[in-house]
Amino acid sequence: MTPPLQGISSMATRQVLAELAADWQARGGEPLHIESVGGVDAARRVQTGEEAFDVVFLASDAIDKLLAAGRVAAGSKVDLVLSSTAVAVPRGAAPPDIGTENALRAAVLAAPTLGYSTGPSGVALQKLFERWGIAEAVKARTVQAPPGVPVGALIAQGQVALGFQQLSELIHVEGIDIVGPLPAPVQIDTVFSAGVVAGSPNAEAVRRLLAFMASPEAAEAKRRQGMAPA
Repeated sequence: MTPPLQGISSMATRQVLAELAADWQARGGEPLHIESVGGVDAARRVQTGEEAFDVVFLASDAIDKLLAAGRVAAGSKVDLVLSSTAVAVPRGAAPPDIGTENALRAAVLAAPTLGYSTGPSGVALQKLFERWGIAEAVKARTVQAPPGVPVGALIAQGQVALGFQQLSELIHVEGIDIVGPLPAPVQIDTVFSAGVVAGSPNAEAVRRLLAFMASPEAAEAKRRQGMAPA
């Protein structure tokens, strides 16, 4: 039996990658095993080179850093999905108005507790709060989910009243209601990409896999998981 290709990804893409991997194998592609962890941890583990991964799936800028460090093979980066950030509240809670930038800012200021991730959406949200001039005002009531822990889980547990994370991370969480996406002027979009890990003996198989994952045949799975083709 052919040993599976070994991949690592951030948590944000675990659902869509699982669906695409199953489809790939159903079409006769090589077996594939993907470990999904916090994005910072995934990037560190590829960077150190201590583990034998064939393919890595991360936010585009994280893949760029691994390319620059020589840990992802030159010319192998493929953009796969576009993921947008959404807002959620505990199940049954009154949804705030987030239809405009001013309404969203007011909702943030009114929320007793706020939650965001360690991933790209969380970083961008902190910058947005700084631009609004409210970063210090909300700091004491803001919870950053630990790496690998969905913000939705903190919302469902009652630790967070208003949470922000990529829609793909929220749609499968029980105990929350998704209010909607951020308004267009402040929408936080993240492109997730993939690349062949430098030194992989299975580089050609990974390139075929990524060509499939970027193809039109993969588009519907991406939409089902709250994302869009990149």
